[in-house]
Amino acid sequence: MTQTAVIHVIDDEPVIHEVLGQLLSAEGYEVEISASGEEALSKLEDKTFDLTLLDLLMPGLDGLTVLRRIRERDPHSTVIIITAYASVESALEAMKSGAYDYIQKPFKHEELLLTIGRALDHRHLRAENARLREELRGKFSFTNIIGKSKTMETVFDLVKTAAPSRTTILIQGESGTGKELVARSIHQHSDRSQFPFIIVNSGSLPPDLLESLLFGHVKGAFTGAFSSKMGLFEAADRGTIFFDEISALNLETQAKMLRVLQEKEFMRLGGTKTIKVDVRIIAATNVDLEDMIRRKAFRDDLFYRLNVIKIELPPLRHRKEDIPLLVKHFLEHYSRENNKVIEGLADDVWETLENYHWPGNIRELENLVERAVVFTKTRIIDRSSLPPFHLADRSHPALAASAGEASMNFKEQLQAFQRQVIAEALRRSRGVQKQAAKMLGLKPTTLNEMIKRLGLDIENLS
Repeated sequence: MTQTAVIHVIDDEPVIHEVLGQLLSAEGYEVEISASGEEALSKLEDKTFDLTLLDLLMPGLDGLTVLRRIRERDPHSTVIIITAYASVESALEAMKSGAYDYIQKPFKHEELLLTIGRALDHRHLRAENARLREELRGKFSFTNIIGKSKTMETVFDLVKTAAPSRTTILIQGESGTGKELVARSIHQHSDRSQFPFIIVNSGSLPPDLLESLLFGHVKGAFTGAFSSKMGLFEAADRGTIFFDEISALNLETQAKMLRVLQEKEFMRLGGTKTIKVDVRIIAATNVDLEDMIRRKAFRDDLFYRLNVIKIELPPLRHRKEDIPLLVKHFLEHYSRENNKVIEGLADDVWETLENYHWPGNIRELENLVERAVVFTKTRIIDRSSLPPFHLADRSHPALAASAGEASMNFKEQLQAFQRQVIAEALRRSRGVQKQAAKMLGLKPTTLNEMIKRLGLDIENLS
C-alpha cells in the first residue's frame, strides 16, 4: 500500500539513518534525515512533517529539549521517541512533554511500523475532527441565522452577547422558527464548543424513561436495569444540553432539573452517590410558560432559572422581508446537493411565497424550496414545481383570515381549506385520484373518503 506521509528521523547514529531510511522508503514513506537536534530544528523553519522519529540521547541538544521545541512550534506535531536508554522515567517525561509513544532499540521492524501506522492514524483522526469542528462551526455560525429584518437584528445582538457567557438561555418561538439552529450557534461560539452538544426532545419519552435518560440509573434501580448507565447530564459535562420543548417536562422532572441548575449535582435513579457536573442549559419552547405557571403546569422557580436571557424568534409571517434571503440560501444549498443549476424563481412564485401565511415557518419554506429544486426541469422554478397546498387561492375567506380572527367556525375553515387543496390537486391530475393522492401525500382510499366527506363534486371541477 502506497504511503504519502513524510517522516523526519532525528538521530545521531549513521546506522539508524541507513536502517530507517531503507525500511520506511520500502513502505512508501518519504524520509528526511537529521543527524542532530540543531539540524532538525533548522529544517523546521521551512518544512513540515507528518511524523517525527526522535532519539532521546544525542550530543548537543538532547531529545527532550528537541521534543519541547518541536511542540512549541507545532502543538499538534506527532512524535515517537526511539532510544536504547529508555527508562520508565525518561519515557514518561517524553510522554508528558507531548510524545505520542516510544519504542526501544533494538526494535523489531514490524513493531516500529505498527507504531508508526497507529500514530499516523491518530494524526489523521485528530485532523479530521478539527476539520469537522470547523465545518460545524461554519454551519452553525451567526451568518447562517439568516435575516435582515429589525426583529432578526435584535436576535443577532442577543445571540452574540449570550454565546460567550455561561448563562442559562430560554429560546421562545413557534415550531420551525430555528430554535435548534440558534442553540447550536450559541454552543459553537462558547468556550464549551470542544465539548458535547446534546439535544433532549423533552416530550418524546414517558417521564420515567426520560429521567433515566437524563440522570442515568444504577443496577437494579427498576425492572430491566441489569447494569448501571450514565445519563445525558454526565455525558454533557463541560458542554451544553438543549431541551427542545421544555414545557413537556412533568413537575417531578422539573424539580430534579432545578436541582441540577442550582447545585450542579444530581443522583442516578436508585443511587445514593451525588454526581457533580458542569453543564450549560439552553431551553426552547413554543408555548407560553408563564401561562403554564398560572395553570400550575410549570414551576415558577424553574422558569426564573431558565429565563435569565430570553431570545424570542419571530414567526416567518412577521419577517417576510427575510424570505428572499432564506430562499437564496436554501436554493444554493439544495441545488448543490442535487447537482442542479437553478438561477431563481419566477415572479408569480415569489408572489405566492410572499402572500402565504407560513404556519410551518422556516422549516416549511426550506421543505418547499427543496421539493421545488427536485421537481423543476428548468433553471427557473415556476408554479408547476410547487405543491398544491401553496397554490390554493389565498383570497378565500377561510384562508385570508389572520390567525387572530375568528370570523368562521374552526371546523368550517378547516373543511373549506381541505376542499380547496384537494380540488387543486384533482385539477392538476386531471381528475386521476391516484395521482392526486400521491401529490397530496395521501393514500388513494383516504383521499376518496375525504372527497365523499367533504361533498366535492369532482365531475364539475373547472
